[in-house]
Amino acid sequence: MLSPFRCILLGAPGAGKGTQLTRLVKHHPDLCTVISGNLLRQEISSKTPIGLEVENTIKKGGLVPDSLIIDLIFKNLKIEKLLNDSRSWLLDGFPRTVTQALKLDENLSKHNSLINLVVELKVPESVILERIENRWIHQPSGRVYNIQYNPPRVPNKDDVTGEPLTKRPDDNAEVFKKRLETYYNEATPLKEYYQKRGILHSVEGETSDIIFPKLIKLIENKFSV
Repeated sequence: MLSPFRCILLGAPGAGKGTQLTRLVKHHPDLCTVISGNLLRQEISSKTPIGLEVENTIKKGGLVPDSLIIDLIFKNLKIEKLLNDSRSWLLDGFPRTVTQALKLDENLSKHNSLINLVVELKVPESVILERIENRWIHQPSGRVYNIQYNPPRVPNKDDVTGEPLTKRPDDNAEVFKKRLETYYNEATPLKEYYQKRGILHSVEGETSDIIFPKLIKLIENKFSV
């Protein structure tokens, strides 16, 4: 049995956060995942006032305001009754900066639900770039496939809907190297912030099969009761 943990999962684009999340939920079915990108996609798809604002901001090339994303996250945490609750949950995609982390902590502290674990998935850059060349996505849901190790059951079709898969326009080595550089620049001060709080950890490996047992061991060693 695990005591409640509230975790942030960090990792460069292509490090396999989505794969690890899926496996974690299968291993611990009570774990709730809060994925900021999915929340934004749901709002856009439902054409809510927030979704329309986000869509308009993205079309103009702007950044979605921190306050809006935090509001969405807390709306989800309240709907799932995760604040002041005994269940564990994991946040993916937010925060990305120290400013966002401070704002998140400010809000979580009001509910005595501060983040108590931050884990970075560390995968060699060469491995990430190879993954990206083989990555396809189902745009409406955000489901990700890899032709080498996680192919769709039917080539070029989403397993759930049967709809076509697409390549993201930035899924090529040249563009992706710039995304990796951006991530490293943003992640360094963020990791320093959580290091000072004493909750930062990392797990390393070239494949999800190597990383996952390490991730489970880390969580269970810290929160088993």
